[in-house]
Amino acid sequence: MFKVLVPAVAALGLVAFTAQSRDVVPEAQGVMAAPVMGWSVHHEGTLAKLAYGVAHSDQLALMVSCMPGDTTVAVYGDVGIEGARLTQARVQIDPLSGGDAEETAIPVNHPGLAGLVQTGRMTVIGDAGRFQLAASPEERRLVRDFLAYCSPGRA
Repeated sequence: MFKVLVPAVAALGLVAFTAQSRDVVPEAQGVMAAPVMGWSVHHEGTLAKLAYGVAHSDQLALMVSCMPGDTTVAVYGDVGIEGARLTQARVQIDPLSGGDAEETAIPVNHPGLAGLVQTGRMTVIGDAGRFQLAASPEERRLVRDFLAYCSPGRA
């Protein structure tokens, strides 16, 4: 009796496990969505950073940083803001890649930054050519708050 019962119970358990696994497999093998890029603001002490990239990752296309009351913001990343006439540029070591990272400074009231608040669009130039980065109404508010934090009247 046990010779028949034990294999039968084991077979039923295996069938139940296989049936359960089949329900999970399609989800695990499903197409992964492309990472969503967006605007976010971060603070490190008094330094404010406006970033366009994938949230909670090192995948950034553009970073703009400032201290309160600055007349300029530092810009770095894989793309540059169209129409930015550099007020200064410096090369430093990129902490992620170990290579050179160019950091440029533009006025805090640069039309590209102001346009992002007003229209929700910023034209940038990168290896892939010229394209626009968009901002949702909530992201536009974040950008406006970031620029207000940076503005010279705040000091």
